[in-house]
Amino acid sequence: MTNAPLEMLPEDEAPRQLGGQNRIRLIGIFFTFAFLAIAAQLTHLTIFPKQDDGPPRPVVEARLPRPDIIDRNGVLLATDVAVASIFADPSKIIDIDEAVELLTATMPDLDAKDLRRKLTTAKRFAWIKRQVPPEERDAVYNLGIPGVSYINERRRVYPQGRLSGHVVGYVDLDTKGIAGIEKYLDDQGAIYTASLAEPTEHRTEPAQLSIDIRVQAALIDEITRSIEKFKAIAGGGIVMNINTGEVLGLVSLPDFNPNQEKKNFGKDQQNRMTSGVYELGSVIKAVTFAMALDYGTVTLDSRFDTRFPLVIGNARIHDFHPQNHPLTLSEVFTESSNIGTAKMALEVGIERHQAFLRRVGLFEKLQTELPEAARPLLPRHWSKLATATAAFGHGFAVQPLQGAAVVAGLLNGGHLMTPTFLRRSEEEALATAQTVIKQSTSETLRYLFRLNATEGSASKADVIGYRVGGKTGTAEKVVNGRYAKDQRLASFIGAFPMDNPKYLVLVMLDDPKALPETYGFATAGWNAVPTAAKVIERIAPMLGVEPEFSPEDLQKLAKLEEKEKKKKD
Repeated sequence: MTNAPLEMLPEDEAPRQLGGQNRIRLIGIFFTFAFLAIAAQLTHLTIFPKQDDGPPRPVVEARLPRPDIIDRNGVLLATDVAVASIFADPSKIIDIDEAVELLTATMPDLDAKDLRRKLTTAKRFAWIKRQVPPEERDAVYNLGIPGVSYINERRRVYPQGRLSGHVVGYVDLDTKGIAGIEKYLDDQGAIYTASLAEPTEHRTEPAQLSIDIRVQAALIDEITRSIEKFKAIAGGGIVMNINTGEVLGLVSLPDFNPNQEKKNFGKDQQNRMTSGVYELGSVIKAVTFAMALDYGTVTLDSRFDTRFPLVIGNARIHDFHPQNHPLTLSEVFTESSNIGTAKMALEVGIERHQAFLRRVGLFEKLQTELPEAARPLLPRHWSKLATATAAFGHGFAVQPLQGAAVVAGLLNGGHLMTPTFLRRSEEEALATAQTVIKQSTSETLRYLFRLNATEGSASKADVIGYRVGGKTGTAEKVVNGRYAKDQRLASFIGAFPMDNPKYLVLVMLDDPKALPETYGFATAGWNAVPTAAKVIERIAPMLGVEPEFSPEDLQKLAKLEEKEKKKKD
């Protein structure tokens, strides 16, 4: 058998076979890379799953915690706590009916109709419930509803509740400051937003206030009791350090609890001490006395004939307790004579009267750290009659805090300071203070304040041992644009100890009623003054003011002890 000769392919057949083999190789390479790409993608998804796929996963928060707020002694007034908020991506909800049923069963306070509306929207994001407790967050997480997750947030809480509501203020659901110091912190840039890359790099120091929560508690307690006792509509009070301008306590009642979920606070709950203006009556007389003494138009030896009404045009100015003899300067103060005070202002003159009121800041709006602030209401036309009536606080309305700040400046040696709700040293306060009267004028005013507490309308404020001095004010309220003779605003402003004043106290009661024990009177000396006395009696030991007892004080204490013994017997 012979071997067959080698068969040779035609010349055009060889390239065709080679091309087919190349195509097979290319197809193989293509599929290899395709499978590798798919495998890589699957590996990536396994290791780094998408945030919004599968079960709900927590989202890193971008907003930093707000700074804590503490009182002057370090007591916590406001802080952040970690919470979660439930949200949904409606585009990923597979079964809306089932989602609504499960979520409303887990969170019964949800409205099913409202929830369905949110889940059927075309938007990619919808809040389901904000700031939920951990157990509710976990319950929703365990439902495993696609498209439903939660985000970590912060909730603002106020451990002291209503005790510091008007001063500290509050925030909204997004922890943005809405009122009080909370809004001030936002406006000052104390709140920052971090990048997601480094969400914990920034640290904010606590904001320390001038407020003393112990003083605040005493103030709110005593004013609450007086409102109830005298059936007043509302009330308020301020305690201030005379030498630094620090506000140690500020209360406005009715108040609110900043922890309240729905902060739909009404007009009655506004901060009357800063956002309202009132005719403080005879409290403004202290300003008139300081003015006349500083200009030198009067001295302690001056006398005023107040036996007859003061007639200016068609107006007649009367005294509440008219006297049938001329009054000394001291008697004008202790008897709270409108006629005598008006005559003092008229002797100073209209232009100089206005200039002094501008000097002490009563023509301008007082602005502290609290954003809630009202402008003074001044006479439209500053006539002779306007000067006379403004001298005793009629037709002249200011913030109670502004009135307190001015009187503090008149009693501390003449250094007018803008009040502050932040801690401040005496040196820092004096560096920005404005000198408005002479030291001698301030000393004379202290004498008159103390005299009024021992012999005048503020005698019920004379807390034994603390040398209290003060001035009362009772003004007719303006109702529907007219003065109402049967409605009044009773106020008292005082300081202690008057030989070297350290603290100022203001108490205001809105329309207190007369009681049998007040003999039918509803003026400040019967309600606002004894309220202030109780406040001073409680806070003086807290503030380190030691009592000093004169022989007269010791006699008073002995009489009080004797009375107490008789009551027990």
